[in-house]
Amino acid sequence: KTIQYGFVSTGNFNEKTAKVYGDHLLMTSNRGVMADINKVFDLLRHPKEDLIEFLKTCKHLMVCPHHMREKIIGYINKEIEEAKAGRKAEIIIKANSFSDKILIKKIYDAANAGVTVKMIVRGIYCVVQQKNFKIPIQAISIVDEYLEHARVMYFYNKGSEDLYISSADWMTRNLDYRIEAAAKITQKNLKKELKDLLDIQLNDNV
Repeated sequence: KTIQYGFVSTGNFNEKTAKVYGDHLLMTSNRGVMADINKVFDLLRHPKEDLIEFLKTCKHLMVCPHHMREKIIGYINKEIEEAKAGRKAEIIIKANSFSDKILIKKIYDAANAGVTVKMIVRGIYCVVQQKNFKIPIQAISIVDEYLEHARVMYFYNKGSEDLYISSADWMTRNLDYRIEAAAKITQKNLKKELKDLLDIQLNDNV
C-alpha cells in the first residue's frame, strides 16, 4: 500500500528566507489532502482551460483562484449568524496583507453583527474602524527578530474551532489570480499549538 506525504505551508522552501521568516508547515499523509495536492500539481504541470471548474473538485483544501474566497465568506457568514442569535462568534486572521474589497466588506458585516474580530497583519491593512461596529476590530502588526510570514485563519464555528494555514494573503491578486491553497488543521494537539501561538501574539503589549 503506497503512502504519499505532502507539505502545505504558509511559505516556501527557500534557504535564505527560511533563516529570517516565521511560517507554519503541515506535513501530512492524509489521503484526502494528498488527493487535492495531486490535483493542484497536475494542474500546474498540465494547465487546463476549465481551471476554475477543475479546482472545484478539491474537497479537502481551500484553493485559489476564487474558491478560497467563497469558503472564507461561508465561514464569516456562519459567525454572523451566531452573533445575531446572541451566541459566541469569533474570527482570528493572521496574514501579511489584507486589501481585498469583498472580504473587507464581509469583515465589516461581521463586526457590525457583533462578531469578535481579531487580526494580526504585518503589512498592507485596508480595514477602517467604523462607529457602527458592535465590537471594534482588534488589529495589530508584529515587528520582531523574524519576519511574520504565516497565514492562519480561525473561526469559532459553534465551538468546533476551525483552523486553517494558508499560502494566500487576503488580497485580490492572491484570491483571484494565483493558485494557492489552505489546509484545515484537524489534529487536536496541532490545533491547540496554533491557537496558543495566536493568543500569545494577540496579547503582546510591546
